[in-house]
Amino acid sequence: MFLRTRLLWRIVSGVVLLSLGYIPTRLAIARQQSPNPEMILILGGSQDREEYTVKLAQQYPLLKIWVSTGSPNAVRIFQSAGISTSRLYFDQRATDTVTNFTTVVSDLKRRGVQHVYIVTSDYHMPRAEAIATVVLGSQGITFTAIKVSGEHRQESKLRVLRDVGRSAVWLMTGRTGASLRSRS
Repeated sequence: MFLRTRLLWRIVSGVVLLSLGYIPTRLAIARQQSPNPEMILILGGSQDREEYTVKLAQQYPLLKIWVSTGSPNAVRIFQSAGISTSRLYFDQRATDTVTNFTTVVSDLKRRGVQHVYIVTSDYHMPRAEAIATVVLGSQGITFTAIKVSGEHRQESKLRVLRDVGRSAVWLMTGRTGASLRSRS
């Protein structure tokens, strides 16, 4: 029994150590191959993020914009700013921050995107970066974070750890656990 436990512990340790090197290596390769962002990914939840993205989109007129579960006014915000609808992808599949990334990563890969701007609120960015590191990084997509000033609050470390765990589960199983959440 002791030998089995010891062998299992060594296998698990080996997998963890390999994984710790795998994602940073994929991120470094993606950044080297694509040093500049090729698309803007905006995490929905705030009209402020969309208004900021308009300015970013005007600065980089060749970049496509992927809006992951935007506000009800998102279409109007981009249209009134003169952003062509041919640059916009509106994606309503995400139900939370983890699924903001897991629902779009295959689309980004299919389009050959290796580097994205991630636009979200400043308080939300630590969690978004942690999730993006696991989800996007595991798929060879790097990111540049763009923080939008907004609410002056901070997300708990427990929430960040929970979502990094969910991202790791997605990496191993393809499931995020979002469907387990109670709907009220």
